[in-house]
Amino acid sequence: MSAVSRAPDAPAAEAGPPDADPVVELTDVTRSYPGAPPVHAVRALSLRVLPGELLAVVGPSGSGKSTLLNLIGTLDRPTGGRVRIAGYPVERLSDRQLSALRAEHIGFVFQQFFLTQGVSALDNVAEGLLYAGLSRRARTAAAAESLRRVGLGHRLRHRPHELSGGERQRVALARAVAGRPSLLLADEPTGSLDTASGARVVELLRELNADGTTVVVITHDTELAARLPRRVVMRDGRLVEDRRGAAPRTPQEATP
Repeated sequence: MSAVSRAPDAPAAEAGPPDADPVVELTDVTRSYPGAPPVHAVRALSLRVLPGELLAVVGPSGSGKSTLLNLIGTLDRPTGGRVRIAGYPVERLSDRQLSALRAEHIGFVFQQFFLTQGVSALDNVAEGLLYAGLSRRARTAAAAESLRRVGLGHRLRHRPHELSGGERQRVALARAVAGRPSLLLADEPTGSLDTASGARVVELLRELNADGTTVVVITHDTELAARLPRRVVMRDGRLVEDRRGAAPRTPQEATP
């Protein structure tokens, strides 16, 4: 039995029309840190993300993007307001239940990759499934499938130092989606990559989204955000804009 006990009024999220249950639902959420004066990282923020959406959360440094990522990823708890992820009320769950929620529903991709040196790409991805209750053989098979999915089927036995920056980010992406999470959180996924590698990672995020994964990209890159179907803009801890519809492509982007 799952370590997460679902509240009776929290049905599971599933792909569907605009009135479908949201994967992410924040209602009047605040997050403050003690100090003199206290730091209000997120202020009265409300946000709903439906199954199958692909959106960017964009804003300058200090706008509250990282705090929002931690709240959505259940790595932090709100000071006030309500947070529901995949239908579960985060503020009512124990640490053990939150760990189970992350393992079952959320995948993380970070700018720094966080790959284990000296370990093959295959084993790096398989290690991410240690808490999924799978046998070693099943973890290895799932890891190989995930790496092939991101175009690294020919790099299964390569170690991080033998891979390019773009390939290491794709290994991190494969690790994040190997367990088939319903929600993928990508924190500055192209920040340390060259233009071509970054474009490939964005393409992969689009492909994963097309397969049904809900994807939230945290970025300060306004050009990247403008290419995604939905853009949420933060400033001083507040949500100041929520826009849908990708921006028109530049002539260079439109050129085959």
